[in-house]
Amino acid sequence: MQKWHHIFHKSTGLSPYVWVIFYILPFYFIFRSASVNQNQWVYGIVMVLVFFTCYVLSFKSKGWVVYFWTSVQIVVSITMTLLFGYMYFALFIAFFIGNIQKRAGFFTLYSIHLLTTIVAINYELITGSSVFISQIPFVLVSMIAVVLLPATTYNRNNQDKLQGQLEDANKRISELVIIEERQRIARDLHDTLGQKLSLIGLKSDLAGKLVHKNPAQAVLEINDVRQTARSALKEVREMVTQMRGIRLEDELVRIRQLLGAAEIEFELEGNPKLTNTSLITENVLSMCLKEAITNVVKHSKATLCQVRIEPSRTDLQIMIKDNGSGTKGINLYDKGHGLQGMRERLEFVNGCMDVLQDQGTTLVIKVPNVFKQPELEVKEQ
Repeated sequence: MQKWHHIFHKSTGLSPYVWVIFYILPFYFIFRSASVNQNQWVYGIVMVLVFFTCYVLSFKSKGWVVYFWTSVQIVVSITMTLLFGYMYFALFIAFFIGNIQKRAGFFTLYSIHLLTTIVAINYELITGSSVFISQIPFVLVSMIAVVLLPATTYNRNNQDKLQGQLEDANKRISELVIIEERQRIARDLHDTLGQKLSLIGLKSDLAGKLVHKNPAQAVLEINDVRQTARSALKEVREMVTQMRGIRLEDELVRIRQLLGAAEIEFELEGNPKLTNTSLITENVLSMCLKEAITNVVKHSKATLCQVRIEPSRTDLQIMIKDNGSGTKGINLYDKGHGLQGMRERLEFVNGCMDVLQDQGTTLVIKVPNVFKQPELEVKEQ
């Protein structure tokens, strides 16, 4: 449950000044309707104070007490409608009911509030209250809000909750991936270096014993030690090379899974195997592509995401296009979108990035197509 004093302008999109009007308006109705009978002023003012007190307490309370305070608010709202023709407390109640997290409690209070509001409005119309009939257009608009506002707020809160759970799950998955990667590196180092270092140690001890007894055999053992060390060095270099970079084709597999979880259709054009691109450039492209897809999932509200890979003789171009709502009027390079970080990474490899907006958002990434140099074996002197 959100804090009551932060909730109106933040969650409904209405200006706080509008809600100030709703705070003052019941007193106007009380003085206007009670002008003939001065004794009703006290009752009206007391009911207004009781309503707002219960409204604050309902946000602060937990458990069954919440339903008690809400029931008191409903009673006060009906009484204000019948005595003074003021039914706009129903908007406050409708908004609060939408913030109830328990499904059974939400539908119960929603049904009770909707039924009692309809009954009170029909009673005022049947009795022909002049104060109430004069505000029929506003009553109709408020009735529509009473019907839609709880359901809209309830669904939005559930979406926010699911989004938070999804982010927590993604963080947990990332942590598990890191742990698994560390374990894999430990296994690889053990399998690669453990056996060879043990062999080097044994042959070095043997060569030390044979130096005086059989020098020729000692030289052979030393040569075996040198050859084993070279082999171990080569395997370690290959491991480090694999750990430094993220292959684009591997990243696309994770991207396909992410978009699938977000129910966004994915289309790929081009070959993700970049045989003529340096590893560091491919690593930068993979990180930028990951950030771009994350933006699509979080901000675009798209149903389709297309990735097109277009290599040429001089450069490599990757286009990420979605059919979402776009980000017009928003600073694209704000920290929340991560585009500034993508641009800085691309500048490191002499790349560039453009953002186009037309029926969605298209991100165009270009990097120089620098051919990888063949690996040269280092000869021991």
